[in-house]
Amino acid sequence: MTDTTTRAAALLAEHRESIDRLDAILIYTLGERFKHTQSVGKLKAEHDLPPSDPAREAAQIARLEDLAKRADLDPEFAKKFLRFVIDEVIRHHEQHQS
Repeated sequence: MTDTTTRAAALLAEHRESIDRLDAILIYTLGERFKHTQSVGKLKAEHDLPPSDPAREAAQIARLEDLAKRADLDPEFAKKFLRFVIDEVIRHHEQHQS
């Protein structure tokens, strides 16, 4: 291995360690988020509120799109990701309604 190859391998390992830590943060953060949305779903069911709130969802998508731009993240990706999360939350809320 050349010095350049060795250095590249070390940098690659550092990047991968950072990616692994960030993946863990994402998973734990999503877990915390879903704990709160489960509580919201139960509260909505107890008070006969609809499982989805389109106005809130639109506001959240706009807010996250702006955050994505400021974070130098593709806003379309951020919207797709949030839409996926919201759809999963609504599915959980609908289960509480049953």
